Amino acid sequence: MTAPEPHKVRVTREHARELLRQMILVRRFEEACIELYGAQKIRGFLHLYIGEEANAVGVMQALTPDDAIVATYREHGHALIRGIPPTAVMAEMFGKATGCSRGRGGSMHLFDVSRRFYGGNAIVGGGLPLAVGLALADKLRGLARVTCCIFGEGAAAEGEFHESLNLAALWKLPVLFVCENNRYAMGTAIERSESVPDIRRHAEAYGIVAEEVDGMNVVDVEVAARRAAEAVRAGDGPRFLENHTYRFRAHSMFDPDLYRDKAEVEAWKQRGPVVRFTQWVLDTNTLHRADIDAIETEVAQTIADAVAFAEASPLEPVEDLLRDVYAPRPAAPGAPAS
Repeated sequence: MTAPEPHKVRVTREHARELLRQMILVRRFEEACIELYGAQKIRGFLHLYIGEEANAVGVMQALTPDDAIVATYREHGHALIRGIPPTAVMAEMFGKATGCSRGRGGSMHLFDVSRRFYGGNAIVGGGLPLAVGLALADKLRGLARVTCCIFGEGAAAEGEFHESLNLAALWKLPVLFVCENNRYAMGTAIERSESVPDIRRHAEAYGIVAEEVDGMNVVDVEVAARRAAEAVRAGDGPRFLENHTYRFRAHSMFDPDLYRDKAEVEAWKQRGPVVRFTQWVLDTNTLHRADIDAIETEVAQTIADAVAFAEASPLEPVEDLLRDVYAPRPAAPGAPAS
């Protein structure tokens, strides 16, 4: 790993432990989801974040509880690191009423307004205009808050990507755009779909300051995210990060993953974020093997508790299934209030 900028991030023992704990939490949570999916306890679509953990963990260090997050359908890691309890996330994966979206959203639609986590959005690029709207509301109210919009490079092919960047730049909105470029979108190599594969250049075309980041290095991501978030919070307009990362699993559990060479996947695994940061903390004596074993034990218990909670949680009552689907019928003029 490269050394962090000392004036931006000082990787103390405590900070290193927390970064590693968070990445391991996301990794082990999703590994558990794979087993639970095979057991048909988790159903529907399941898009895994394995290999990309440094992005969620690094970016979240730069955000405050007052900031907003708009994520993609590959958002388990973002939700967990934002602070949505693993019990609520796992219950949502099970479709249970105790889930963060009351079991109605599942894997792709994690949501928690109390933590300003606005999805989990299943439509590719669909979160971009939502983020612009949230940021516009903050600017009109004079609030020094950041809206962090996270999306994959596949969203750059969508019209709302360009519309959203244009308006954010034109109105100097407080948006931190984070592109998690995992190179394959749904299953097409970026070089085969984009005439300009450097996604940050698309942002620069709209006058947005953009930066390229090693998305497999959690410290690099944190440094870049803190720098960008500070500029956004100061009123300098939007910022754009292109985090180069790689997913180790297929696009989804339904994907046979026939579009990339297995040797390429294995090569990326050797520089995976958990492997690299673990080796770095050991090499620098920042943490010791006993510390890492303790983290693994702690995380294993957290996952076990989350699964037990989800298993024991109830499904939504049938009589509530139409709740929040239709707006209440307005009372007739002159009718007495109920």
